[in-house]
Amino acid sequence: MDKLYIHPLPIRIWHWTNAIGFVLLIATGLQIRYLDLFQLMPFKLAAVAHTWIGFVLIANFFIWLGFYLFTDKIKVYHPELSPMKYFRASFRQIQFYGYGIFKGEPNPHHPTAYHKFNALQSMLYQIIMMLLVPLQFFTGVLLWDVTRFSSMVDLFGGLRVVDSVHVLLFIVFVGIIIVHVYLASLGHTPSAHFKAMITGYEEVQDEPKANTAA
Repeated sequence: MDKLYIHPLPIRIWHWTNAIGFVLLIATGLQIRYLDLFQLMPFKLAAVAHTWIGFVLIANFFIWLGFYLFTDKIKVYHPELSPMKYFRASFRQIQFYGYGIFKGEPNPHHPTAYHKFNALQSMLYQIIMMLLVPLQFFTGVLLWDVTRFSSMVDLFGGLRVVDSVHVLLFIVFVGIIIVHVYLASLGHTPSAHFKAMITGYEEVQDEPKANTAA
């Protein structure tokens, strides 16, 4: 079994900082939002922690963005410009996740250092990282100091709208994390992809050789 260096150290640091941070944001956010239902920690502690963790993740996001913008690793996010090729690759991946994996079929996507995402991941990650994450951070900053940003809150429809968008995205991210953990367990072993995000090396299974016997 070959090993490919897929995840550079800065990306691994960003990934685990982001993962831990989002889990903590979810926990503190639940405490803030549903004070009567959860008693995970004091409300004041949850509010302060939620704020500071949020700012850490905003800084972490710009570190991630800078790394990709100023290195050749940005190639991993280059979209497939041919709609037909993208559709075929996406359809093969859907078939694999839908039933192929349960039949022991090989993953149709073979990662490389500059092509580590399959067609579905490539599109989804671009939507998450360039739209949903910035929007969550933006609404969070507005809610952090409603008085200071009152004019901007009003511009976007008022406090209820901003808060609703923030909570809706919170629910979306909870779902994304659950699905992400599940998909990460679908390597050749349940822990293979998790180990790769620690070591940087993905283990790539050898392609089965064709039977050349007469």
